[in-house]
Amino acid sequence: MTMKRNLGYGYAVLGAIVLSGTAANAAEQITFVSQGGAYQQAQTVAILDPSAKKLGITINQDSIPDAWPAIKTQVGSGKPIWDVVDTPTGYCLRGGEQGLIEKLDFSKIPNAAAMPEAYRSPYSISYEFYSSVLAYSQKTFPKDAPNSWIDFWDVKKFPGRRALRNHPIATLEAALMADGVAPDKLYPLDVDRAFKKLDEIKPHITVWWTSGAQSAQLLNDGEVDMEMAWNGRVSAVAKEGAKVAFTYNQGILQSTSLCILKGAPNLQTAVKFLNEAVDPVHQANLPLHIDYGPGNPKAFETNVIKPERAAQLPSEPSNAAKQALMSYAWWSSPAGEAAEKRWASFMQK
Repeated sequence: MTMKRNLGYGYAVLGAIVLSGTAANAAEQITFVSQGGAYQQAQTVAILDPSAKKLGITINQDSIPDAWPAIKTQVGSGKPIWDVVDTPTGYCLRGGEQGLIEKLDFSKIPNAAAMPEAYRSPYSISYEFYSSVLAYSQKTFPKDAPNSWIDFWDVKKFPGRRALRNHPIATLEAALMADGVAPDKLYPLDVDRAFKKLDEIKPHITVWWTSGAQSAQLLNDGEVDMEMAWNGRVSAVAKEGAKVAFTYNQGILQSTSLCILKGAPNLQTAVKFLNEAVDPVHQANLPLHIDYGPGNPKAFETNVIKPERAAQLPSEPSNAAKQALMSYAWWSSPAGEAAEKRWASFMQK
């Protein structure tokens, strides 16, 4: 059945989907929060419904584009309503440091314990991956297309209109790779060097985009010839017939993660759900419904993801090897916070 639940935070609420388990476990439930839209619909079919059925629990869902303010409000009140949140990994780490997110006991989450250490933290588990990639118009570059951030910065060899994201995360990494830093040698970021390199390309940036939809529209409408964009957005317009493409070479591999609110009302059930949510088979189901890569690399060892589909995904091992893995630990540190504040000054210059 379907139930709606208004938690009183003034954001759009997705109809909570209630999945009833066995009579013995009928009282077990969690409230799961994600970002809504096609993404949450895909994870409901691929992960949430199967997890609820297997565990015999009830999963109530809510959605919010940015969970961080509500996390602070709920935990600060001493009576959080949410249990599990799917949110950018940096928020999980920052929340852990500020006492807002539960520390995880990985002995109770064996599926996560088997994942690479870089894909988890004391407070979070990677849930899905996407990439900030170099995308380009195939009309402008039918051959000899740009294939690295060095190419993106080379306005003589690759002339054309360019766009970058109006945000330092991933953009600073791209600037450093354009300056010759290897993808696996980025952290700690040399912020001064990155901004100096960005000063070089800034006069050639036509648009500083602020949303994934805007970045896709820029390519689709031919307003730019190359840009940083999220892989799923580029794939979506390509499927609709746009002559666009991208490379995973020097992409920045990013993730959303699962974390549990401090003092969650259904802590034990939430921990059981975390383990189930990163089960390799459930994880392998996600890219059958949306262009995101599974958080658990063991998903690629199942028979669910066919080779041709795996080759399209950002977290497929050979694609991941070409990219820089985002260090959310660095971005949630004081140095990362300072870099975010410095971005505003850079844009105003």
